[in-house]
Amino acid sequence: MRLDGIHHISCITGDAPGNLAFYTGVLGLRLVAKTVNQDDPYVYHLFYGDEAGSPGFDLTFFEYPGATRGRAGAGMVYRITLRVGSVAALEFWAQRLAAHGVPSTRDGDRLQFEDPEGLGLELAVATAGDAPLTALHKEIPTEFALQGFESVRAFGGRVAQTARLIEEVMGGVPAGASTWEFAGNARHGSISYDAPPPAPGRPGAGTVHHVAFATEREEHAGWLERLHRGGVSSTPIVERYYFQSIYYREPSGVLYELATKGPGFTVDLPLERIGRELVLPPMLEPRRAEIVAHLTPLPDPRGD
Repeated sequence: MRLDGIHHISCITGDAPGNLAFYTGVLGLRLVAKTVNQDDPYVYHLFYGDEAGSPGFDLTFFEYPGATRGRAGAGMVYRITLRVGSVAALEFWAQRLAAHGVPSTRDGDRLQFEDPEGLGLELAVATAGDAPLTALHKEIPTEFALQGFESVRAFGGRVAQTARLIEEVMGGVPAGASTWEFAGNARHGSISYDAPPPAPGRPGAGTVHHVAFATEREEHAGWLERLHRGGVSSTPIVERYYFQSIYYREPSGVLYELATKGPGFTVDLPLERIGRELVLPPMLEPRRAEIVAHLTPLPDPRGD
């Protein structure tokens, strides 16, 4: 069994309208699911990705309205790297971000910037050979569109113990200093660890909640058994409707998830409609009116 790269990354926002405007309007992603946090249904769970809502490019946000800005520290992911197809794409994005008032810093084949709430983002020229996962946007040429997840960087204080978990249980392959790659049947993704800053982390807007790695649906139960054989304390398999999940913390404190590659977002709506209306899992549908009353109104970013 091999983990098939990064499945999704979930973050926190205090401003769903601003978040939607940035990730769809500026970065050109598609809103592929507008739903709620199953553990706290008064909280949005917004999913952005490619045209098909593919695993491997689900960047998700929980909205806690008015949440103060957080700060990444030990045991937290602090940067998300997304793929682009060429150096020319980096030049396009540097100009586009500047036009929208977003400063960026170029370092070779990488471009670093932050979202409006301080979440660390980076674009890197793709080298893995994975199929590009792109969304359609009238202002962004297809050849310059974002193509999916490349990697994440985290602050870790117990990297030696984390390395044993990643290599011996999760099957990660060393790929540089404190970096491990997960390469499956279709996708590649990696995680790197750096020394934490002196200040402790503080969850809040602009921080990463967890990172999920992709599993094949038929192997998911096997992964749960493998974790337990490796001495890892985890949740049981949790039904998330669009996928099934297993959650656990690695020794440095980063929250990991293993998520199945299906059934995906078209379980409720046809592909052309995903993300365009609020969808609730079946167990929450009877509470729709109550839930909607607590949510921030959001426009349909692809409204006619």
